[in-house]
Amino acid sequence: MSSVATKQHLNRRHFLGGAGVALALPMLEAMTPAFARAEINPVPRRFFGICNNLGLLPDLFFPEAASSGVGYKPSTYLEHLSDHKNDFTVMSGVSHPDVDAGHPADNCFLTAAPHPSSGGFRNTISLDQYVAERLGNQTRFPSLTLGVNVQQGQRSLSWTRGGVLIPSEEKAATVFKRMFITGTPAEVQAQMRRLSLGQSIMDTVADQTKSLEKKIGPADRARLDQYLTGVRDLEGRLASASEWEQKPKPVVKESAPVDPTDPRAYMEKVRLMYDMARLAFETDSTRFVALLLDSVNSPAITVDDQPTDDGYHNLSHHGKNASKLAQLEKIDRGHMKLLAGLFSDLKSRHEGGENLLDRTMILYGSNMGNANTHVTTNLPLLFAGGGFKHGQHLSFDREWNYPLPNLFVSVLQRLGIEEDRFASGQGTMRGLELRG
Repeated sequence: MSSVATKQHLNRRHFLGGAGVALALPMLEAMTPAFARAEINPVPRRFFGICNNLGLLPDLFFPEAASSGVGYKPSTYLEHLSDHKNDFTVMSGVSHPDVDAGHPADNCFLTAAPHPSSGGFRNTISLDQYVAERLGNQTRFPSLTLGVNVQQGQRSLSWTRGGVLIPSEEKAATVFKRMFITGTPAEVQAQMRRLSLGQSIMDTVADQTKSLEKKIGPADRARLDQYLTGVRDLEGRLASASEWEQKPKPVVKESAPVDPTDPRAYMEKVRLMYDMARLAFETDSTRFVALLLDSVNSPAITVDDQPTDDGYHNLSHHGKNASKLAQLEKIDRGHMKLLAGLFSDLKSRHEGGENLLDRTMILYGSNMGNANTHVTTNLPLLFAGGGFKHGQHLSFDREWNYPLPNLFVSVLQRLGIEEDRFASGQGTMRGLELRG
């Protein structure tokens, strides 16, 4: 066994604590366990987080509580995923601790920041951005933030370390162009100049603020140091972007998508965004994608070529009305069919002896356990792919829920990031094991 594999690694949390500061340092090789270090590059792992912010009808989604483990009986909705039963785990009795307030909770689906409607609330970093900070420099795009019918400026799954919303890209054609269409030489040079100007500004700001360090107190110096760390991080991203601008983009057989102009074409927009995520992973353009399906902001939509009678949001407040429930069930079934299509597409692509779903962790779910009553507990959740043992129902207490952020810790560790906490998560997901 090589000395690299046996060398004792540094504990990143201990290192930061010993330094007495809270900085997002880059992950060094010495901080990475040997087993994780061995698979960092040969075949990458990926994460795709999907949130439908109106959820699914719980009675048709969840298996019976008593039907748990590997031998569970699939629910009505899960029958649409029967071809992939061994590729995903369904969860019940899981939620984000203290993430309440109904609709605003969608902004916390990947952050788990508590009490999103409280006065002075400030979001925290989302899981996709947390991993992009550490691993995003390995691809042309550190991450992609996508959306369908998103209320721009109000909702997103992606949030920076400073709690700033990252807008969702809603046009599949724009995503396709960014990933695969190369500009003219003049356009490339213009982009290079813009990136160079950005770096020059960052250099100037950093130089000017350093002169303040001797004139301010400890508290301000700490804040200034935090600010400069952010500046240096942005400089690094600009430098990485400059390098990628000079490299040719991947060539794909698919034609550029045509974006529907009507927000009622909600399902088609979802399908196109699934295609963009699959293409991004297949070409290794990025490894981290977040997709918000803003059903709250969607009007009457078309499902199987038939329009619904009312807006998606109004239907979700069904009050047990039979007509509304029937339309919601049709919408939910449409979501499950699209998800099945995504799984099939990923399984049909192969990489390093495995299919692409084996290399991609997919979290599909909602911030709403029941949109009719605005509860944010007992969330409908599926976790697929990534090389885990699946084909099971993890049934937790549906009154006293198990913390979803523990799944985020499992995701981090599967990506080779040595963390035992994320937000309110304090360990990996119970019952979720790696495939042998």
